Amino acid sequence: MKKFMIFYMADPAAFETMMQNSTPETRKKGMEAWMHWMTAHKGSIVDGGAPLGKTRRVDANGAKDVKNGIGGYSVVQADSHEAAAKMFSKDHPHLQMPGAWVEIVEIMPMPGM
Repeated sequence: MKKFMIFYMADPAAFETMMQNSTPETRKKGMEAWMHWMTAHKGSIVDGGAPLGKTRRVDANGAKDVKNGIGGYSVVQADSHEAAAKMFSKDHPHLQMPGAWVEIVEIMPMPGM
């Protein structure tokens, strides 16, 4: 089985607006949808992941705060990219947010490890 890093993506402004407008009821409903999805795919989930916070970029010129569209991550295993993508159908909880998308990146094996 191959492993894939899943990035839950959205426009930062849209995500912030959604969070500001959420209610305890919508958060509970959203968490229930996530738990249902995770239970349905428990055999393929290596790491359920978590939401991600602020980003700090470090390069040869130093460190600075930056914004990106990564809202969270998971790690899944599947036979192929296509098989991994099938886990993220249009009814996936993250895709219920307007303008959201999922990026699926294969985790390549390290030679000799």
